[in-house]
Parts: sequence; structure tokens; C-alpha cells
Amino acid sequence: MRLLVTGAGGMLGQDVVGAARERGHEVTGLSRSDLDITDGAAVARTIRDICPQAVFNCAAWTDVDGAEANEEEATEVNGEGAGNVARASAEAGAVLVHLSSDYVFDGNGRAPYVESDPVKPLSAYGRSKLAGEREVADAGPRHVIVRSSWLFGLGGGNFVETMLRLGADQDELRVVNDQIGCPTFTGHLAGALLDLAGGQALGIHHVAGAGACSWHAFAIEIFRQAGIEVRVDPTTTAQIDRPAPRPPYSVLATARDDGVALPEWREGLADYLTERARVPASEAASGTHQAAPEASDGAADAEGVSPGEPAA
Repeated sequence: MRLLVTGAGGMLGQDVVGAARERGHEVTGLSRSDLDITDGAAVARTIRDICPQAVFNCAAWTDVDGAEANEEEATEVNGEGAGNVARASAEAGAVLVHLSSDYVFDGNGRAPYVESDPVKPLSAYGRSKLAGEREVADAGPRHVIVRSSWLFGLGGGNFVETMLRLGADQDELRVVNDQIGCPTFTGHLAGALLDLAGGQALGIHHVAGAGACSWHAFAIEIFRQAGIEVRVDPTTTAQIDRPAPRPPYSVLATARDDGVALPEWREGLADYLTERARVPASEAASGTHQAAPEASDGAADAEGVSPGEPAA
């Protein structure tokens, strides 16, 4: 297949490009410097010229806290920008795979969210992602909207790297234990997105690492698998006091018979650490500060750690 990936400089975008090439697809990866998705004319021209069979929109504004003060700019990228990609893909006859977020839910439930559950975002960021879903749905029927969560991968800063960096310098950390979600390795997610692009399972999909945990439990497991001795104390979201509200429970599950299942989140972490060991640590942690959807927000929820999500 001939594929196009926007936001190809980010964690997930890099993995989608790499996985596509491994499968023998013809793929063009465009970072933000190559294509700004808020420029509708440029998006339409680029997709028309490349004429892909499938487009993966991995470009996004992912600064959750920054969106609270800049909701218009976040929505321009996550809403209107997504619409630009969706309309151009529809005009080219391409299937669009668009990345969305667990933040479209308020997190007040205690059962895993499935695709048909009502959406009610708490934050400006969540509202901007929901706006993107609606733009994509309105553009045409040949789309796959994938909600995922708590991403970590080799191509950018993420919660795992934040923990490993802090754990190398500190004996004790505090991490929130009142947010529950699904850590998702982008190396696993990328393959699932390719599978969805090649099939007929259109519409909304929830695709995230199997199982669930808190950021606190995730941190403990990171240090256990990495063999680092660090005391991880629990704290609360209120004590961290971030600008944007977070859904306290955003576990994703699928109710679809044609849904895609990912490995359990601990397995994703193990595979990440194995791949990380094969590349220089500076490369694993640096990234390119391009748009990687839902770059792990947990970095904002360890005490004293700045949010660090890249913005489109």
C-alpha cells in the first residue's frame, strides 16, 4: 500500500513509518516542518500529489496543561487540522486513521470505557480532541478513529524516560496514584494501526495496552523491570495541582467484534526497555518535539516534573 503519515517526527509517527516499511509498504512520513496540518491548502495539495491509499494522522497538539490557556490554538490543530487531513483524504479516496484520546471521557466511571460510551471531556485538550473526532466523522465514512492512552515510545520524551532519569539521581519520588489508565507502547500500537488501515473495520476503535494501573504503579513497575532501587511514594492529583483537570479513570476497552487487542502493558514496557537498550540513551529520550498524540501525560504527574508534552 502507498501510505502517508503526518506527525512523523513524533513517537507514534516514527513507529508507524518504521512498521510500514518493515511490512513492505511505500510510506511517506511528514513531520511538522514538512507539513503543517492547520494549512488546509497545503494539506490538500500534499495528499493530492502523493495520492496515498491510507493516511495516518499522527499530528496533534499534546500539551495538556498548555491547552488550558491556549484552547483556540489547540483546537486549531486537533480540531480544524484534523478536519483538513480528513477532507483531503476523503477527496483522494484514502482511508484515514486518526488518533484520538482517552481524554474525551470525564473519567468519573469505574468500568472500562467502550466506543459507544458518552463523551464528556473535562479539559480544553479533551475538547480539542473531541472536536477532531467530529471533524473526521463529518468528512466522510472511510475513517478509523483510534482512541488510545498513556503513550510511551522511543521517539520522544515520555513517562518511562522521565522516571528513569529521575531514578538515576534520586532515591525517593512521589507519583500520583489516583489516576488509572492503560499505558500503551507505541511500538505495539503502530502495528495495530496498520492492521486497521488495511481492513474494513471503520469507525471508532479503542486500542490501548491491555490491563490498567495508576501512574504510581506504572512507576514502580518501571523501576522493577529496569533494576533500579527507588522508593516511590503515592501522592494525589490535587497535591500536584496541574492547570488541566485529568480524568481519574480512563481505562479503555473495546466492545467491537472486530476490535484490535494489544499486549498487556507490562509486556509493552518490557519490549520498550529491550528496544531502548539497543539505541543510545540520548536518542531514546530526546525525540524531535514533533506531534506525537497523547505523549505520556504522566510526566506532569510526578512531583516537581514539568509536563513536557510536545506541541504540534
